[in-house]
Amino acid sequence: MNENWIQKWEEVKDVLTCPVDLETYFTSDEILEQKLEVMEIGNVSLPSGKVVVRDPLVSLNANQSPYFIQAPKGNFPVTIAVVKSEDWGDRYAVVKVEFTKEKPVVYREALIGIEELEGVTEDDFFGFGVDAGLGCITDAEVLPFVDQFIDEKDFGNIYDDYFAELFAQSYNDHPNNQREAGDWINWTVPGTNYQIPMFASGFGDGSYPVYFAYDVNGEICGLYIQFIDIELALSEEGDEEDYKDDDQPENFIFLKN
Repeated sequence: MNENWIQKWEEVKDVLTCPVDLETYFTSDEILEQKLEVMEIGNVSLPSGKVVVRDPLVSLNANQSPYFIQAPKGNFPVTIAVVKSEDWGDRYAVVKVEFTKEKPVVYREALIGIEELEGVTEDDFFGFGVDAGLGCITDAEVLPFVDQFIDEKDFGNIYDDYFAELFAQSYNDHPNNQREAGDWINWTVPGTNYQIPMFASGFGDGSYPVYFAYDVNGEICGLYIQFIDIELALSEEGDEEDYKDDDQPENFIFLKN
């Protein structure tokens, strides 16, 4: 990230915004007759405010760059807006980290500071990649402790050897809005008090945008991960195959791209 990049970001930051008021997913009972339920999954630890959102089974290591915008420091509640669809099953539509109680008035995409911003339009987003059907939220200062734990254990397959049991236990403890193998956990990194929420990524693998929400005073009040745009999903549904509850289609996302 350099001064030229920052200058370009200042020019386009109000272009790279979410066209949907994501907070409505947490305040409405339904959107276009698709019922919604809000689920609390505990806190996320952000000791430095250097936020990292990644696929935890692919990119959870200390080499990951945080978003260049500084978030508040501390432990903050994480909630998930679950769409309860007869056609799709229970799907995680939006994940929110609540920094304050203020109402968002604009959602600007979270960037790490190396993106190519020349020529971007309101139909573009950068997002983060998902290859294992999961996302997570953490802090850059937490990642070295994750690396240390994984290096010490030397897992052959970290999901099969470690996380699968935790996800299954999550289902046993909190079966609502989960499949039997488990769709979310709030992992405390062993040897620390740092919490990393992990959760299923909407319809599966793909690229998903992350937004910092700003209140009327221009202060950051939240962070939102958009997995499903219900209105866009319904408008495009006729062009796609029907999916059952246990499907995880690759690159099947209903988002602007």
